[in-house]
Amino acid sequence: MSQSDEQSGLGPRRLAWMAVTETLKRRVPLDDVMEELARAENLSARDEALARAIAIVTFRRLGTLGRALRERLNKAPKDERLMHLLATGAAQILYLDVPDHAAVDSAVQLAQNDPKLHHAGGFINAVLRRVAREREAILAEDDPWLDTPTWLEERWIAQYGEPQAQKIVEAHRSLASVDVTVKNDAESWAERLGGVLLPTGSIRLKERTAIRELPGFEEGEWWVQDAAAALPARLLDPKPGERIADLCAAPGGKTAQLAAAGAEVLAVDRSAKRLVRLEENLARLKLKAETRAIDAEKLDAGPFDAILLDAPCSATGTIRRHPDVAWTKGDEDIRKLAGLQSRLLDKAASLLKPGGRLVYCTCSLEAEEGERQAESFLARHPDFTRVPVTAGEIGGFTECITPQGDVRTLPSQMALAGHDRSGLDGFFVARFVHRPS
Repeated sequence: MSQSDEQSGLGPRRLAWMAVTETLKRRVPLDDVMEELARAENLSARDEALARAIAIVTFRRLGTLGRALRERLNKAPKDERLMHLLATGAAQILYLDVPDHAAVDSAVQLAQNDPKLHHAGGFINAVLRRVAREREAILAEDDPWLDTPTWLEERWIAQYGEPQAQKIVEAHRSLASVDVTVKNDAESWAERLGGVLLPTGSIRLKERTAIRELPGFEEGEWWVQDAAAALPARLLDPKPGERIADLCAAPGGKTAQLAAAGAEVLAVDRSAKRLVRLEENLARLKLKAETRAIDAEKLDAGPFDAILLDAPCSATGTIRRHPDVAWTKGDEDIRKLAGLQSRLLDKAASLLKPGGRLVYCTCSLEAEEGERQAESFLARHPDFTRVPVTAGEIGGFTECITPQGDVRTLPSQMALAGHDRSGLDGFFVARFVHRPS
C-alpha cells in the first residue's frame, strides 16, 4: 500500500470492496478471502480491522443496502463490482462511525483508480451523497427480513414458525458476543475479566477489547469459544485417561476442552494448515493432544472410549459473526453436506468401543444437518441409543433442550438484560451411546 493510500484511507476500503466482490463471486468464506487479500495489501492491524468491519456490516445489511441503492438508481449498473463498491460505501454511511465525506470520497477515488470504473466517479459521488442525505428515511424503513435471503427465510419459517424465525433474523443483525472457556475456576475468572458467568459455564465479556491484552491470555488460562460451541465437549463428559477422538477438530476449542479434562485426545482434521493453528493454540494453553491431518472418513485408529464429531456443515448457525454465510450458501450445499455428515457419523460409530459415547454436533440451524440427521443415524444403527441431555448438565438452560433430549440453540436465546451482546451461535447437539445387543 502506498503512503498516499494510507493517508487517504483507500487501503482498507479497497480491501473491503475486493473481499465482498470475491466472496460473492467465488462463494467462499469471507475470512479466507480477507486473509488471502490482506497479504497483498500490507495493511496495519488497525486498517485491516476497518476493512473487516466494512465487509462484515456490508454482508450483515446486504439486502437493506441493495434496496436503498436500487431505489436511488434510475437503472442498476451491470458491473457487479460497481454495485459492491456502492454497497461498501453505503454501509459506512449508514452503519459505521465513519465521516460521510470519507466514505464518499474514497469510493470515488477507488473507482477512478480502476481501469474499468474510472468513468463512474461522478455517478458514485451522486448516489452516495444521496444516501447520506436520506439516511434517516432509509433507516426508518428498516425490515430485518430484507437481510435474509429468501431460501433461508422459507426454511426457518417452515422449521421454527414465523415468530421464532423473526427473532432469529433480528438476532443476526446484532454484534456477536465474545465468550471464553476457562480451564478452571470460572467464577473467579469472570470477575477478573469483567465478564458475565453464563449458566452453561462460559464467560461472556462485557466489552469488546484486545483479546491478547486481557489477563490470563498469555498464561494460557482460557480461550475464545462461543457459549454454544462449548456445549458438545461438556456433554461428552470426558474423563481423565480416556482415549477420545475429536473429528474435524480445527480450530481446536473442543480439543482444548477435552485435553483440559485429562483425556488422551486425537485431533483429526483434513486441513494441515488448520491443524497448525490448533497446535499453536494448544501450545499457548499448555495442553497436549495428538494431531493427524487426514480425512476423518479414512481414519483407522480405534477403538475409542468417546468421539466428538463436529461435522462440516452449512454454518447457518454462525451468521451473527459470519454474515457472508447467508449469501454464499444454498439448498444444494446443505444436501451435499448432509450426505457427508451421515458418512462421518457411520465412520465414528465404527471407531467406538462397546459402551462408548458419541456426541454429534453442527453449527447449523437446518434440520437436515441436525434433528433429521440424528433420527436417521439411530435408524441405521440399532446398537446405538440416544442419551437425553438434562437441565442440570447445562445450568438449567432448558429452552435449548428439544423434546427428544437433544440440544438446539438459537441466536435469539441466552438474552442478557442490559447486555448489548446477547445471543449465541445456532448449534445442534445429539448424544449417543454404543450398546451392542
